[in-house]
Amino acid sequence: MAEDSPKLIIISGPTCSGKSVLAVELALTLGGEIINADSMQVYRGMDIGTAKLPSSERKGIAHHLIDIVNPDQEFNAALFLVHAIPIIKDLHSKKIPIIVVGGTGLYVRTLVGGLFNCPPSDLELRQNLWEECEKKGPSFLYQKLSRLDRKAADSIHPMDKIRIIRALEVIHLTGYQFSELTRKHSFSDRKFFALNLCLNVDRQVLYNRINRRTISMIDSGLINEVEVLLQMGYNSINKSMQAIGYRHIIGYLKGRWDLDEATRLIQRDTRRYAKRQLTWFRADPDIIWMNPDSKPDIINKVMTFMTTET
Repeated sequence: MAEDSPKLIIISGPTCSGKSVLAVELALTLGGEIINADSMQVYRGMDIGTAKLPSSERKGIAHHLIDIVNPDQEFNAALFLVHAIPIIKDLHSKKIPIIVVGGTGLYVRTLVGGLFNCPPSDLELRQNLWEECEKKGPSFLYQKLSRLDRKAADSIHPMDKIRIIRALEVIHLTGYQFSELTRKHSFSDRKFFALNLCLNVDRQVLYNRINRRTISMIDSGLINEVEVLLQMGYNSINKSMQAIGYRHIIGYLKGRWDLDEATRLIQRDTRRYAKRQLTWFRADPDIIWMNPDSKPDIINKVMTFMTTET
């Protein structure tokens, strides 16, 4: 890594931990700009359910990689790098501090340590897995993955069909466990200096916030947001519409459950997602855990990082 490599201030943490607001405060303090590293906030028209910070709360700070693709377009860690790296280079050339914020651990890890070099997709194998999923359900494939690679299964939601199928595909094509390939890669292809601060919120406090935010999303128009997306032609086939909140409201609109049950399911699945996020972040030895209420300590860490010669 060259001495003049860009410095990245990374604010990560579980959903509802206060990352976005803190990132804006840091950007105001430093005169910096923000790069989004949340896999859902890249989608246009999906605002309430992805907890995008309203424009009025961004306080004039430039936010990159928000609203850049439509809900039916593919987006992944590789595409995230394609979009993020030119922005980082441009901001670095202008000496503008760079703040990366988001809870998608894989995006952050690949940005800092390089992309995991998986084999390319096998279209025939993938089609067979999708057909099996449609016939027998995602739980069948999830159980298969659990038998082949328990660690990988533990890091994937049982209903995340796309990631389950990709893990099974990699196992079949390489003969190795997906989790083992990830471990061997170690994400050590570093091109940037990074300070990775992860917000550590008491578990019960976090869960209470999640429960309250879910109700706020419903009150703020999440149902209407989903209805508009459906009217535009997007549906549960799209990866984005399978996300927490969106799939639950689709279920409500189709009469699978009432609104109280949809709310309960969103709260439950968001809490489970936060738990998986924490598991991911705790496995990263480079992360520095910070109390989000200790703003002076956070600012001190950031200022020391920015002023220390590399």
